[in-house]
Amino acid sequence: MIHRNVFHNDALLPIEKVRLSPGQAGLICGWGIFTTLRISRGEAFAYERHWRRLEKDAGITRLPMPYSAAKVRVHLHEVIRANKVTEGCARIYLVYNTVGFWQSDEKHPQVDLIIYTAGLPEHREVVRLALRQHGRHAASPMSGVKSISWLNNVWAVGEAVKEGFDEVIMLNERGEVAECTSANIFVVKGEKVFTPPLNSGCLEGVTRGILMEIAPEAGVSVVEQSLRPEDLNSADEVFISSTNRNLIKVCEIAGNVIPTRGLVCDRLNEIFDAYVADYVSRRLASAAR
Repeated sequence: MIHRNVFHNDALLPIEKVRLSPGQAGLICGWGIFTTLRISRGEAFAYERHWRRLEKDAGITRLPMPYSAAKVRVHLHEVIRANKVTEGCARIYLVYNTVGFWQSDEKHPQVDLIIYTAGLPEHREVVRLALRQHGRHAASPMSGVKSISWLNNVWAVGEAVKEGFDEVIMLNERGEVAECTSANIFVVKGEKVFTPPLNSGCLEGVTRGILMEIAPEAGVSVVEQSLRPEDLNSADEVFISSTNRNLIKVCEIAGNVIPTRGLVCDRLNEIFDAYVADYVSRRLASAAR
């Protein structure tokens, strides 16, 4: 559940005072982008990476970017302090208001900025995954954009939950593994870890990117490679990663049992935790000067 204080455009407000209008065409048609950040010890982890992805997505979607990284970071920490968040998560939304026919003549910014926080969502330590055909369209020009048009994801995971699963693997139009609805996916075979390339239609996840950089510290090589469902079923381990969940082991994929010893996953989790701790410590030390 999101916290009470929200930053909207130029003010920190209690949530009941925040007004979004049917006349904001981007809000109604889903022309907007967002990112979800992890809050650790009151600090927004990997903010720079999240902002770079927002800028990239803004360019792809032709969404004007009237805000700077530094300014939004200040506003984000206003929200964190107001809601007294030590451990939790935050979302930054940018919504394009002046597009399409269904606009109002109200005065509002060209792009709405919305920032709010919440506690960390609960999740299982080991998850069961369903499979969905045509869950991603890798050839789409919007492929890999984290847009507010999120129906495909929430609908897919909702259907999977009805069937007793925790998440769902989205296959692209070629039948290849892309990602889960809100997590990247990794397959372990021996000492190598494989993950779908970006041209599969998957999101360029922040946790995914960090893991690819730091995995060699654990003696593990992470390789981008096209994967099919049969590659997952024959794996030594499968795990997923996301901002709010770090790394989680997979025990089943569409009825197929997956080994959960998780030796590689555990090693990567340890070095990822150390990376987060080091980042936060450096940020806090810098702020204290």
